Amino acid sequence: MRRLTNVNPASLVESVERLTADGTRAAVVGGGTDLLGMIKDDLVPTEVLVNLKGLTERGSLDLVETEPVGIRIGGLVTLAQLSTHPLVTAQYRGLAEAAGSAATPQIRNVGTVAGNICQRPWCWYFRQNFPCYKHGGNRCFSRVGENEFNAIFGGGPSYIVHPSDTAPALITLGANFRIVGPSGERVISASDFFTLPRTDVSRENILEPNEVLANIYVPSTPGLRSTYAKVLDREAWTHAVTSVALALEMDGNVVSRASIVLGGVAPIPWPLKAVEELLAGQRITESLAAEAGRLAVDGAQPLSKNGYKVTLTENLVRNTLQSLANEV
Repeated sequence: MRRLTNVNPASLVESVERLTADGTRAAVVGGGTDLLGMIKDDLVPTEVLVNLKGLTERGSLDLVETEPVGIRIGGLVTLAQLSTHPLVTAQYRGLAEAAGSAATPQIRNVGTVAGNICQRPWCWYFRQNFPCYKHGGNRCFSRVGENEFNAIFGGGPSYIVHPSDTAPALITLGANFRIVGPSGERVISASDFFTLPRTDVSRENILEPNEVLANIYVPSTPGLRSTYAKVLDREAWTHAVTSVALALEMDGNVVSRASIVLGGVAPIPWPLKAVEELLAGQRITESLAAEAGRLAVDGAQPLSKNGYKVTLTENLVRNTLQSLANEV
């Protein structure tokens, strides 16, 4: 493992300045649970670690706080904090469930929500440093190789899947992201944050070099019910084979608005707009939930070894939707 220099800036502004310093290859560190492993495996060419945990102005970056129209979540809030925070569990159950389902207790105690959103793919070929698209190559080895856990939606030319648990939940909740970088700051919808390989095969989101995901804003929606569920290939540390985040706004027992996003099946959190339209104005019955499950996998294009994901996803959407509707 190469020699690294650790830098502890006092502010976000200073952090950006250190990231952009001439002659250095720097990376930002929050929890570092994924980044340090990637550095050890020579997947990240960096010499300087800009440690955000040392910010003296941390304040809003490591807190969950109320806003006039919702809550603000700092990018340094750990997954463990997020999964148990009373503001989150009371109003945004789906987000709490997503954060609480990620990785292992040890990783959740250290890993941050910003890191979970921005983590790189866990495709075996990428992590083993094959010369794939993600490493500047000209092919996706999983396309005709080991692809049991790769994409069934939105693939091409790369067939990675986005590994975040919190991202699908945040999209269903209408979250916005505050991004800070060399050109200042900007706020962007969570649904616009992620990038398909056909748009830019080298990355998974719209972050420009040396930008930092600083805060997450989640609006408050009266009467909202949300949940998150996923299927794993084993109970120990792993990522979702398929997952679904659901948020329903109810008028009595009728859905006034639905938001549904899949995880683990596409290079980005995968929205199900057709299913959302199907549910709007309807009372969820067993037959409607079954129809929603079938529609959820309409257009799926499985690879040679991951066709099982189609059935898993259909059943997961159907069962999770039925379960959430029965609670209302």
